[in-house]
Amino acid sequence: MFRPADVLLLFVVFSSMLVGILAPEVAGYLRPYPLYCMMFLLFLSFLSLELSEIGKILRQRIPMTLWLVFCKLVLFPLLIFLVLKFTFPRFAIAGLLLSGVSTGVVAPFISTLVRSNKGLVLLLVVVSSMLVPFTLPALVKVVAGRSVAMSLWGMMRVLGLIVFVPMALVELMRKFAPSLAQAISRRRYPISLAIFAIINFGVFSKYSSYFRQSPDALLSASLVALFLGGVLFILGLACAWHAAADDKMASAIAAANINNVLIIVFSARFFGPLEATVAAMYMIPFFLVLFPMRAYERFVSTREARSPKY
Repeated sequence: MFRPADVLLLFVVFSSMLVGILAPEVAGYLRPYPLYCMMFLLFLSFLSLELSEIGKILRQRIPMTLWLVFCKLVLFPLLIFLVLKFTFPRFAIAGLLLSGVSTGVVAPFISTLVRSNKGLVLLLVVVSSMLVPFTLPALVKVVAGRSVAMSLWGMMRVLGLIVFVPMALVELMRKFAPSLAQAISRRRYPISLAIFAIINFGVFSKYSSYFRQSPDALLSASLVALFLGGVLFILGLACAWHAAADDKMASAIAAANINNVLIIVFSARFFGPLEATVAAMYMIPFFLVLFPMRAYERFVSTREARSPKY
């Protein structure tokens, strides 16, 4: 069910988290670089697809794309906020922020590990990233009753850098250095692993003192993050239940593999350490969601094998 590449991925991710927490003086040198790493990950994703393919998917699936984006940015965060408000109210804001943020730039990488519509995942990354500067502050204000004095232009500028700079670089490289683009694409997996480690070093070294001083908060935040990851995966499948299997998996990836690094930054500035901690601990379900993805992939393959062929 699990492949050696999956095991290596999980080892790199969780060991780099541990190093960031236990050796912040070493990993701390990489704190300025998570944003650039996110850009490079999306650069790797755009290398594997032509922009014309993404445009074709959008034209063919406009109603589905609009529905999935609505679920991702509006419906899911409302549901999760209400559930946490009546069960674990101190985590309700964290749940709202994480479930209401855009699909993460790592999601296209995850889509290459399982059977899914990779172009649809990349499309959802782009569309949700462009809309979240409007939807997330509005949700926080309307649902949670808190006004966030954030710079709309600043958030749009950051997300625009993350999405459009890699897109432009890929097109330039394909035009002027196609052999280099192909060479990088062939080595995408090991490069991605190194980038994941750098992101974790930078993120977890920044909050290591809080993690070590508040182990109870760290444990509860981890459990809530695991709950959120599982629920978002299920909701992602459910909202595309009548779609093809590849589209359904793409929906689940877009829902569960979120831009939690953005929420870490967002929470540290406008909320408190609890929200930032839950966002950081979402790194755990972010990659552990491969387990249910593999299980669902196997279920679909078994069902298709048993289906009569005419």
